[in-house]
Order: sequence, then structure tokens, then C-alpha cells
Amino acid sequence: MGAHDAIDLVRSAIVMSLVLGAPVLLVGMLVGLLIGLIQALTQIQDQTVSTVPKLVAMTLAIMIALPWMTDQL
Repeated sequence: MGAHDAIDLVRSAIVMSLVLGAPVLLVGMLVGLLIGLIQALTQIQDQTVSTVPKLVAMTLAIMIALPWMTDQL
């Protein structure tokens, strides 16, 4: 295996990890943004209010995207 083959293998592994992680991270980011906006509007500043919905949403995103993720792998 030459240097170019190793670089291509690492590059494809990085791209694959970004593609597989993107749906879950985007759902977590959007839910966090929405909960942060609601917290700012209602002035409720509790960490568990934002953490629990993000965990639930990200778990649901993994369950929904899992067949697609396994096909990609």
C-alpha cells in the first residue's frame, strides 16, 4: 500500500464518518436551538430542560436513520 492509497483510505473514512454522524448531529443542533429559544423566551435556565429533549431527539434520529446508516457502511 502506497502513500496515496493510505491517504485515500483515511480521506474516505473521514468523509464516511461525517456523512453518518451528520443526521444525528443536525437533529441535536436543531433541538438544542429550539429549546434554547424557548428557554430564552420563558427565562427558564435549567440544564436538564435542554439536555433531556436533545437526548430523546438524537436517540429517535438514530433509530430512524439506522437502516440508512447500515446501508452506507
